[in-house]
Amino acid sequence: MGTHEEERLLLEQGLVEHNKSNGLYTGDGSVDIKGNPVIKSNTGNWRACPFILGTECCERLAYYGISTNLVSYLTKNLHEGNVSAARNVTTWQGTCYLTPLIGAVLADAYMGRYWTIAVFSTIYFIGMCTLTMSASIPALKPAQCVDSVCPSATPYQYAVFFFGLYLIALGTGGIKPCVSSFGADQFDDTDPEERVKKGSFFNWFYFSINIGALISSSLIVWIQDNAGWGIGFGIPAVFMGIAIVSFFSGSYLYRFQKPGGSPVTRMCQVLVASCHKWNLTVPSDSSHLYETSDKSSAIEGSRKLLHTDELKCLDKAAVVSEAESKTGDYSNPWKICTVTQVEELKILIRMFPIWATGIVFSAVYAQMSTMFVEQGMVMDTSIGSFTIPAASLSTFDVISVIFWVPVYDKVLVPIARKVTGQGRGFSELQRMGIGLFISVFCMAAAAVVEIKRLQLARELGLVDENVAVPMSIFWQIPQYFLLGAAEVFTFIGQLEFFYDQSPDAMRSLCSALSLLTTALGNYLSSFILTVVTSLTTRGGNPGWIPDNLNKGHLDYFYWLLAGLSFANMVVYVFCAKIFKSKKAS
Repeated sequence: MGTHEEERLLLEQGLVEHNKSNGLYTGDGSVDIKGNPVIKSNTGNWRACPFILGTECCERLAYYGISTNLVSYLTKNLHEGNVSAARNVTTWQGTCYLTPLIGAVLADAYMGRYWTIAVFSTIYFIGMCTLTMSASIPALKPAQCVDSVCPSATPYQYAVFFFGLYLIALGTGGIKPCVSSFGADQFDDTDPEERVKKGSFFNWFYFSINIGALISSSLIVWIQDNAGWGIGFGIPAVFMGIAIVSFFSGSYLYRFQKPGGSPVTRMCQVLVASCHKWNLTVPSDSSHLYETSDKSSAIEGSRKLLHTDELKCLDKAAVVSEAESKTGDYSNPWKICTVTQVEELKILIRMFPIWATGIVFSAVYAQMSTMFVEQGMVMDTSIGSFTIPAASLSTFDVISVIFWVPVYDKVLVPIARKVTGQGRGFSELQRMGIGLFISVFCMAAAAVVEIKRLQLARELGLVDENVAVPMSIFWQIPQYFLLGAAEVFTFIGQLEFFYDQSPDAMRSLCSALSLLTTALGNYLSSFILTVVTSLTTRGGNPGWIPDNLNKGHLDYFYWLLAGLSFANMVVYVFCAKIFKSKKAS
């Protein structure tokens, strides 16, 4: 989005002018921890970001310290099968990206982002401690296998383990939608210089995520496989505690946005009011639609939005009826809504097609912690006398992200800026599209590796043996590296897109909606696994993904995802063109 359009959508042009003439205070309505207007020179900007980035780095280290090797814990310690373990992991990960809807509504409506992060971090920490106990106390875990006999976990052992696991899912629901938005809140939208810095913040925010993930996928995974799961889960719990301390340490430097009431309620009010006035005609002059006469919006913590000509049926909610005009009573938001309130809903509807195309990409991303790991477990994981945990290969995904973030920010953006003339180099839509394109090649690379692995298994007569094939696990590096590159373009592009396009009082909700694609992607992955297993095991066949992968066809599963990714990319390009044409009108 260009500079002219960004300022056009700043909702209250007067604030921009005020900020230019008086640079002492922020112009976006932010306040300090005591509720007073913030002085720009003393708060926010990059001076507040180290605490937020440190919090995210430690929290993500804790999360990936659990999720990266979780499928191994379920198969080796809780003695689950491949499909069951993969389904449990993707279902849990999906829940971790579904609960942000709860945290987002609480943050936008009642608690604000700061206190939502604080409360849910505590829940998260309790879940980490519970999980650590379940892996440490002998009575809370099943006995080890004796030869080929592996006793199943008892219902009580499962209950304690999954209670801790889903407390973490609930805790992450209050953190994930708020931390990135809270970090972006430290940059004043009405200041052109700070607005450019905000785009860079999202790059380094994702960079900090992957520093935590790098430590988890290498050191923590090695500790779990070699020193024990009790200490392997305990270390991430300690880092979660450090994340909480880091977050509170910056309290007096932060800029805060006031909660603006329930966004869900406001959307429902627009729908009810537009249905109530269905028979009324929308005036051709949008200035006749209802809006507060004040410079500030009627929505707490939000600036005004300009009227757009799309979805005119919703404009009926802002039409002033004869009765309302005579009485002057505009107090019932279920009967009449402001233009700003109507435009909030329009924005969400416009973003929906772009949002939906992120689901398939998230299903591809889910393979890194499930099928990529299970594929690596039947490959040669040794280097001399040293054995590499299969889950540690995700380190190369992290290395890829850590490589591409500075390259993108310092090399690609300046080059693209000269070509496109845009301050950020690529638009958010262009950035996401490039990531979707790369994801197709990621799945194709994984399929090629599996074809070679199965070919070697047949040549060596290992098809009927559930053993590793003597093919180095490092052949998986390209698929991890490509997935990391796709992340840098797609996921960071999503963060920027949903923050920039969202109304002020809906930013946590819109961040949660971007995370919801990850949840649905994990659920989609679980659904595809279930359907594929059901269809391919008919007639006594082993199926594509049996417990002995040497008898299966995991390559077919990867090709299926590659095909879905390509089709999804085609749909995305179409939706992106429509979105851009609407913005230009």
